[in-house]
Amino acid sequence: MSVRSGEPPRRREHLDWLRGVAVLLMIDAHLFDSWTGVPDRDGATFRVLMLVGGGGTTLFLFLAGVASALSAGSKLRSTGRAGTAAKAVAMRGLEIFALAFVFRLQAWIAGWSHRTTDLLRVDILNIMGPSIVAAALLWRLGTTTRGRALVFAAATAGIAFLTPFSRLLPGGFLPDPIQAYIVPVAGFSSFVFFPWTALVLAGAFVGVLIDSGRTPAIDRQVHHRLAIGGAVVSLAALGASFLPTPFPASYFWTSSPAYLFLRCGLATLALSGAHAWIGRRGDHARWSPITQLGLTSLFIYWIHVELVYGLISKPWHRGLTLLQAAPAYLVFCGLMLACSIVKERLAQRVNAARAPRRSTPSGE
Repeated sequence: MSVRSGEPPRRREHLDWLRGVAVLLMIDAHLFDSWTGVPDRDGATFRVLMLVGGGGTTLFLFLAGVASALSAGSKLRSTGRAGTAAKAVAMRGLEIFALAFVFRLQAWIAGWSHRTTDLLRVDILNIMGPSIVAAALLWRLGTTTRGRALVFAAATAGIAFLTPFSRLLPGGFLPDPIQAYIVPVAGFSSFVFFPWTALVLAGAFVGVLIDSGRTPAIDRQVHHRLAIGGAVVSLAALGASFLPTPFPASYFWTSSPAYLFLRCGLATLALSGAHAWIGRRGDHARWSPITQLGLTSLFIYWIHVELVYGLISKPWHRGLTLLQAAPAYLVFCGLMLACSIVKERLAQRVNAARAPRRSTPSGE
């Protein structure tokens, strides 16, 4: 990763690397959940694996917010128009939202499902897409780094503190496919806006600050301050989790503001840690398999869910012990890495074929 003097890196590799870590955590959560059978599912090791694997979701949503703010800032500098920059980011969010339904249709067909309700199930892409749109609109409200950071901080806190109250909404006040985006609905919701959107907005808050690091020195300083802030937020949230909650219907693992802020703090710490780790490798770092997975994270998400939960792996569903699932996890990660490399090489060939050919000088 080369860095020009006086300029920030053209691509922040630490974000791709951390996204690759999120891919590994995501595969952990899904593979062990799908393939581990009883009685190992009742053990402490399985619970730890599920808890750690759940960090993948936190990182994906958080990094989506970081990338949204960075993308908006980059487009603002290239076009000089904040409205154009915000619109471009919002369109990306709408694209992801549309892909969520394509993904669900694919899973419905491949799984030979007879339940039409499966097509309307709310998964991570259904939440990520609209949340990116919201981040784009909020980014447009600010005109300075400080102003945008304050907007995102206020929006993150607002969603965090509204989440417990959202659980008090009566069932059936909206049609289930729509209500499932707001509060959990059995059979429809895997994710809901409250509190998951807050992770995207918290990431956008961090992204705005990172975008202000226009030189390598300032970039390092920003990440150092983010590490301190992430540690403070994490410790404060952890301490608050032991206090009596003032919110109704607040359960720590789902709707507690303390748990949300703890995840935001840990994600910020992870990002700063990734920045330090990649920085130690220097400008001429070797190829990284983790970064490779991060570069194709959406593709890996798309294919791995069907491979883990679909018909192709049905003989292993709830059929392995943890000792058997562990090597299966390593093999599966290797398979996903191979798919990532093949996908990237095919994409490069297609792009090269589409590129206009240079005109050949006369006489040659």
